[in-house]
Amino acid sequence: MTPTLVRQHPHAGGTLRVDPSARARDWSEIQERMLVPLYEAVHERLDVGPGTRLLGLGCGSGLALLMAASRGATITGVEPSSPERLSLARERLHAEAPGAHTGGDAVAAVVGDSLGELDARRDGYDLVTAFEPIGCRAGDSDGLAALLTAATPHATRGAAVVLAGWGPPERCATTAVLRVADKLADPSRGAGRWRPALRDDLEEVAERAGLRPDGSGRVACPFGYADADSAVRGLLSTGLFDAAINATDQAQVDTELREALHPYRRQDHTVWMPNVFRYLIARVP
Repeated sequence: MTPTLVRQHPHAGGTLRVDPSARARDWSEIQERMLVPLYEAVHERLDVGPGTRLLGLGCGSGLALLMAASRGATITGVEPSSPERLSLARERLHAEAPGAHTGGDAVAAVVGDSLGELDARRDGYDLVTAFEPIGCRAGDSDGLAALLTAATPHATRGAAVVLAGWGPPERCATTAVLRVADKLADPSRGAGRWRPALRDDLEEVAERAGLRPDGSGRVACPFGYADADSAVRGLLSTGLFDAAINATDQAQVDTELREALHPYRRQDHTVWMPNVFRYLIARVP
């Protein structure tokens, strides 16, 4: 079957002065691959393969779904915030999932405008993933908790739910660069501003969603870029600098971001920043 994905409506917010299509492409081509070690670690630990029914929340441009499909999993993706990323996910899965990379049918359910419209015949997910890392933007856990609460009725009892977040700031070289986002953001606007990740961010979200923690892990996810231009484009595609762009302008954010990247540039002009990400496995009661 041909995989399809549909979009949920995003929450209302301010107008951002960026090109959403270019940003989504930068995420897909540059930044998303930085999280491949995280995806692989979770898939390996939970033995994702034929028979796995996976629901990916905030599936971005579909790389984690494609990796799960390559292990034989049946996949469903929901992208609540970016129609541009969703379009790229459709392209990627249509092009690659039905081919030789998959051990079985790679299926993504048609969801409609909300999780409430999931086809009941496709319920019974035994794995729900939320790989979009939280813990570096004020308020980023609020929407995730609500999304998880809406998603878990479609999962089986005892199903694994995986949340991801940034690791301790002292173990993430990118923390120093992300401080640019906080420095330039409007201090009167708390939501959306960068903040250091906290130890219990993931556990708090799981508790609010009524889930039972059942293990966690840490994964090294270094950010490596071909040059400073790629680094700037990739980092901006995360959305962590949106508040700073709205408070100042794109040119100022670009300039200060390049300056912050300077300590991580190598002699061959590549950029390398070691990071640690954390994931939490929780269970549906």
